[in-house]
Parts: sequence; structure tokens; C-alpha cells
Amino acid sequence: MKINILYEDNHIIAVEKEAGVLTQQDSSGVPSLLDAVRDYIKQKYDKPGNVFCGLVHRLDRQVSGVIVFARTSKAARRLSAEFAGRSVVKMYVALVENRQPIEPDIWFDREDRLVRKRGYSEKADGKSRNIRTASLRFMAVASNESYSLLLVSLKTGRKHQIRAQLAAMGTPVVGDATYGHAGPADDAGGICLHAVYLRINHPTKKEPVEFFSRIPTRISERLHVDDAITQKISDAIKAYR
Repeated sequence: MKINILYEDNHIIAVEKEAGVLTQQDSSGVPSLLDAVRDYIKQKYDKPGNVFCGLVHRLDRQVSGVIVFARTSKAARRLSAEFAGRSVVKMYVALVENRQPIEPDIWFDREDRLVRKRGYSEKADGKSRNIRTASLRFMAVASNESYSLLLVSLKTGRKHQIRAQLAAMGTPVVGDATYGHAGPADDAGGICLHAVYLRINHPTKKEPVEFFSRIPTRISERLHVDDAITQKISDAIKAYR
């Protein structure tokens, strides 16, 4: 498995996950990104025996983008606490069809009550149990005659949250058959949802470190993402509060 390294030091390693790749191995036995990163560390640094590589967050198999792993147990504990405390900044881009108008360049807040079913989440009704509140913000940063590109910021961290909430709006992610759109978006089973940005506090340096991930072809071939749009996304992220 080819790995695109965004950043690495003695404590963390940030990589780009491709769509269709498992973050962590499941019962299928298919190789995962975690396995590949562990093998990379073992080979590059000629480490004998088992190599530590700590999983501190995940991306769905169908989703691509930036993901960070811990290289020490201390870093893993601190990063896990940081993700649990929601002090990290995570930004995604999502491509949706123009099924309803979305005013551009304005942040909108969205809150839904979600219930988890087998394999997916959906908007709760009056009979639902185990309801969890899900909140996010989104802004339309580009559009053409068919699609809109949304920049999405998570305020909570529910399973399939972006996918479920955009579907509840009537604008499911392009390629996401689980949530009501014809799919998949590419041969790897990817959908048009991509983790474009991640900012954490470095577990030992105690200073912010940020990672950007390039927007994949399955999105840009449907809505051309030029330098101006890329800069607009970067500026919106930097200005976000």
C-alpha cells in the first residue's frame, strides 16, 4: 500500500488516507492503513519486533483525507484525550448535488437528533431510542450547474455524522448510496467526502500543528477545483472560529 506522508517526527505521523482503505483492520482481514503505517515505520527505522503505532481517530472506509497516528504510547494517550475533548479542529469538503439552493460564503449551523441503526445513522423520530444530538457547520465554497462544494466543520463526533446530516438536508454526499445517492463515486468505493484539514496540539511540543490534504480527483472531476477555490478554502479555515 502506497503511503503519502504529510508529516512525521518521533511522536506522530500524519498521512493521507485513500478512499476504499480501512483505517483499522476488521474481521475481513483486508490490510489497513494502520498496518501499512506500522510497516513503514518498521522498515524506515529498521526496528526489530513489534512496532508501536497508536490509532487515535478514524475515517470511514469510503472517506479519504488526513489522519494522524501516534508513534509513542505517551503521544497516543495525549492525542486520544485531545480528540475525546473535541479540542482538535477537523474540516471536511463534501460534494453534493444542487437539489436545493445554498447561499454561498456563509456559515450555517445544523443540528439533528440522530439514532444509530445497523450500519448507518438516521434522523430520529418520535419513537426512536438512544438518540444523540449531532451538530455541524457548513459553508458552500464553490458550485457549478450540477454540484456544490461544502466546507464542513464538526461540532460533535457521531458515527457517519456528516453523511447522515447532509442526507437529512436532502443533499446526500455524491456517491454515498447508504444515504440516498447513487454510488459509488469511484472504483475504490469512495464517496465525495474528504478530510481536508486537521489541527492538533502536538503531544510533546505543546504547540499547534496543522495538516492539509489535497482534494481528490473524484471531487475535482465533477467540480473543477482551481487555485482560487483552494485558496478560498484555506482562507475560510484560517478565519474559522
